[in-house]
Amino acid sequence: MTDTVAVVGGTGALGFGVAARLAKAGVPVVIGSRQAERAMEAAERLHRLVPHAQVSAAQNETAVTEASRLVVLAVPLNSQIATAKSISPGLTERHIVMDATVPLAPAVGGRPTQIVGLWAGSAAEQLMAHLPSSVRVVSGLHTLSAALLEDLDSPLAQSTLICGDRLADKEYVTSVLETIEGLQVVDAGKLEMSRLVESITPVLIGINRRYTTHAGVSITGLTSSLAHT
Repeated sequence: MTDTVAVVGGTGALGFGVAARLAKAGVPVVIGSRQAERAMEAAERLHRLVPHAQVSAAQNETAVTEASRLVVLAVPLNSQIATAKSISPGLTERHIVMDATVPLAPAVGGRPTQIVGLWAGSAAEQLMAHLPSSVRVVSGLHTLSAALLEDLDSPLAQSTLICGDRLADKEYVTSVLETIEGLQVVDAGKLEMSRLVESITPVLIGINRRYTTHAGVSITGLTSSLAHT
């Protein structure tokens, strides 16, 4: 995999963890942030973790223009729409935006083990409504622990469920994500299924708190990594 991936929100815990795992796998990564200085600091930190990393830094608006195809959006719910609007001018029909947003209740003053109901149905569907119509959206990464992703010495041995309306988009996202050692990508259906997948996150947060761990999801019994139906 030589395509460059942009990680918008790459200075946050999940975004940085995803960028680190991709960089370790040899994928060129652009870390995006609202502030170029913070993006550069994260890139330097990633270089210390992965000396061979092909990583650069830019403001979010510039980072997406440097992505070959895939843009990972890893921002909190309360900044999702504003971020989408800021990066939209740099997105074209070649881009796939993978949304990792979870509508957790802290965005409205609630607990992280609660979820917020959205008029759009899911965070991913909300995002799609604020991007150019030519840009496709795939959701995923909701069940992965940011702390575990950043701990590059720990194996993942987990699954991530992705949702999207076009099989070709999900196949491409799978080809990128499965460069990460130990990560299984599972097609969970159309984008509308994101409303169910996103709701798994607060369940895992509760489990992790009770057991003091970084639990994840593992799907068994599959004969291939991506369904073709």
